[in-house]
Amino acid sequence: MTKSTINTEVLVVGSGPAGFSAAYTAGKLGAKVILVEQSGDVGGISTSGLMSHWTGRCGSPLYHKILKESADRNEGEYKGKITKYINPEKLKTLYLEMLEEAGVKIMLYTFACDAIMDENTVKGVTVVNKSGFFDIFAKVIIDATGDGDIAFKAGAEHFVGREEDGKMQPATLMFKVGGVDYSKAVFPGSFETTVDTEKGELQSLARQILPHPAGHVLLYKTTLPGVVTCNMTNCTDVDGTKAEDLTKATITCRKQMESIVEFLREYVPGYENCFIISSASLIGVRETRHFVGEYTLTQEDILQARVFDDYVVYDAHFNFDVHNITGAGLDKTGVQHNFKQQNGYTIPYRCLLPIKTENLLLCGRNISGTHIAHSNFRVMPICVGIGEAAGVSAYLSVKNNIPVRKISAKDIRKLIF
Repeated sequence: MTKSTINTEVLVVGSGPAGFSAAYTAGKLGAKVILVEQSGDVGGISTSGLMSHWTGRCGSPLYHKILKESADRNEGEYKGKITKYINPEKLKTLYLEMLEEAGVKIMLYTFACDAIMDENTVKGVTVVNKSGFFDIFAKVIIDATGDGDIAFKAGAEHFVGREEDGKMQPATLMFKVGGVDYSKAVFPGSFETTVDTEKGELQSLARQILPHPAGHVLLYKTTLPGVVTCNMTNCTDVDGTKAEDLTKATITCRKQMESIVEFLREYVPGYENCFIISSASLIGVRETRHFVGEYTLTQEDILQARVFDDYVVYDAHFNFDVHNITGAGLDKTGVQHNFKQQNGYTIPYRCLLPIKTENLLLCGRNISGTHIAHSNFRVMPICVGIGEAAGVSAYLSVKNNIPVRKISAKDIRKLIF
């Protein structure tokens, strides 16, 4: 097998909200950046995954820039208005334009298949695409694959799913329906949102009628008239690091879609004439590997809204969103309905640094945190903040020829806030 060699300063693997943010930030600051993405679009769950909206919040300036730039591209009711709802087609183009503006080299349709190691130091990543195999060497590698594929290949210490049994949250395939009458439509946005109708309460009806493990109603407005995003398919007992499980999840969720549409037409006000117009090309995987960093963020850190001395993500906020590991709705171990803390918490830089593995930054939902803490920081606005911090760190490492483990959190903050 003949492999070509590419050299760069910063290599980002994965282009979801975290990876995009890392690549854009490092490139905008002046680093030479390559962004590798296995699909044909950037944005991950926020675009290919057809995510309905930005949920939670984060004090990341880049996150708020994305919201503002998106607002400028909105049409109709939301034209010029900042909204949490996502138009994935507009966002795909916005991401690409921002990356080009930052001088980032984008490699789509490119799969990262191995880490190039020198003892415990990551020197680069082997990738493959239609053009062949390439060894990409970089001064800093950022793993924004969600599942931590590069960190795993590098032998970084980790655990999977819940600490006690390794069980992971279920997977979902998002889809959109058109033909919804917004004048009478309902939009239950959480598992706890109950809607009483003439035929019964919707969440209860869904548990009785929809094919297991589906059985909840989550419906979100969009920026387009008559279009609603459905977060209602569900596949349990899935390991998102296995291709066979991803295939199983996609088939299972896709088979549920017609039943869900029939349910919407029959039981949900405003959806009597709805029909599927699009579905995600990327299955939504909520949880896989948790890597062990210099610090592991905990449930207590979030509940106490801790401000760490070495924080690089500020004003992060969401609840403990643990989906039922065996069926629909919330998991019995989840505490979402008891989450009362409204203050933003911080994430320390140490969570991005895997122990014993050098020249590598964790970025996104694969940072160091417990199962419960992860259910909070895995949401996209917080992942943008993590990516922004990783991008700054990588830039400072390259500029000053300092290992990422030696970069000061204070110096990172100076370039963010």
